[in-house]
Amino acid sequence: MTSSAPPAFRPLDRPAMAARVAADIPEGWCVNLGIGMPTLVADHVPPDREVIFHSENGLIGMGPVPPADAVDPWVINAGKQNVTMRTGAALVHHGDSFAIIRGGHLDLCLLGAYEVSATGDLANWATSEAEAAPAVGGAMDLAVGARRLWVMMEHTTRDGRPKLVERCSYPLTAPRAVTRIYTNLAMIEVTPEGFAVGDIVPGLSFEELQARTGAPLLRRS
Repeated sequence: MTSSAPPAFRPLDRPAMAARVAADIPEGWCVNLGIGMPTLVADHVPPDREVIFHSENGLIGMGPVPPADAVDPWVINAGKQNVTMRTGAALVHHGDSFAIIRGGHLDLCLLGAYEVSATGDLANWATSEAEAAPAVGGAMDLAVGARRLWVMMEHTTRDGRPKLVERCSYPLTAPRAVTRIYTNLAMIEVTPEGFAVGDIVPGLSFEELQARTGAPLLRRS
């Protein structure tokens, strides 16, 4: 019996993806973390760095997930997960929270996605296969209200279909909104010319990444 050779590369797991994103957030930015994978990013910003995390349910200054013996059931994020409050944090009305979003006061919003197109279109609230949400919700406000929109997601679906595509097949959350994408395989910028590769996980070639992507990739000069 012959054994198959191990893969030449190892995709990032979700904590490693979150740490990768956290390392790129500049000091002093106010950042909204969307439901799902993006919430992990708060766990990877050390206390000596000033990054102000915003949660759309009205928490400004969100901290990491608390240890099991220090959970405050009243302090949650938009995904109803227990979180902490960093020094100087504030709780505000839901309307005031959306005034921050719609008023352009967020330096960055980080969202998950089902698909992102080569022109930066975002599809992250419903699919034609199973409606996971009754409506688009606050994601549409975040996608157009923040000064920048980054996406954090797996590079392909579980059955290997690309999530970075020429044109989205799912209902859009916002057109031409995404500027950067972090996946378990690469960091990719959305440019006027299309997807430009910033970096790739060790052991994965540009050609192999292209084979897993549904739109042309550009090598960053």
